[in-house]
Amino acid sequence: MTRLETAAGDVFSAARQCLDAADPQDKVALTQHYAAAFARGALSIPAHAPAPVPIGMPGRPARPALVHPRHLRKRGLGSVEGRAAFLHAIAHIELNAIDLAWDAVYRFRGLPDAFYADWVGVARDESRHFALLRGRLQAFGYDYGDFDAHNGLWEMCEKTAHDGLARMALVPRVLEARGLDVTPGMIAKLRALGDDETVRILELILREEVPHVAAGSRWYRWYCARQGVEPRATFLQLLRDYAGPYLRGPFNVQARLLAGFEQEELDALVALEPPRLPGS
Repeated sequence: MTRLETAAGDVFSAARQCLDAADPQDKVALTQHYAAAFARGALSIPAHAPAPVPIGMPGRPARPALVHPRHLRKRGLGSVEGRAAFLHAIAHIELNAIDLAWDAVYRFRGLPDAFYADWVGVARDESRHFALLRGRLQAFGYDYGDFDAHNGLWEMCEKTAHDGLARMALVPRVLEARGLDVTPGMIAKLRALGDDETVRILELILREEVPHVAAGSRWYRWYCARQGVEPRATFLQLLRDYAGPYLRGPFNVQARLLAGFEQEELDALVALEPPRLPGS
């Protein structure tokens, strides 16, 4: 790194710089730089730091255009354009996931060092996922920004900025856990199409997303213990309050169990899932 290298000496300043980076390549480079610095002990975790600034949109490039999810065109995987649109959608999720992890680091203060270590590590992994997906997208003759996208992940980040418990419940354990459910089916479709390179990337992402969701489960329960609330009932109430539209099965039970869900929670998710309309 040259122009991107900075003198940020604490994890909150580093997180803020990564959040503010608008160019995706800069965001990835800064994330990997600061994650390596944190791993070697070069970033402090200040006990007394200024309060985080109110949440707002992180740095974003001029494209893609952000639209309501219902305005996103559906394309089949059988065409090059359809495959590229799919890769773009996943890359957009991973770019958002970098910011979701850094915002957890930046926004929630006075927590155990292990909390910051977990979410810096998640940011590092998500930056690598984005780079792999962008490279694959470019191999199809497209680039990030060539298709519209939606802002649902960051909107949930904004809704939970006031409460670390809600953030841990609803971002890793609902939005990111959704990837555990849908990725195996996508892998099967792409393998049938002979797209082994995309399959390899998605298999890597699926393996690494399990511990990311597990980190959310771990810190969600830590918050519940600190606040003296019962985790299962609290999770279900948060789902009712915030996340009804995101609750869709079928659920990848094995992956969710590995990611810290309990069987009773999964049974409750199935019971809460809205009924499917014919043909849906």
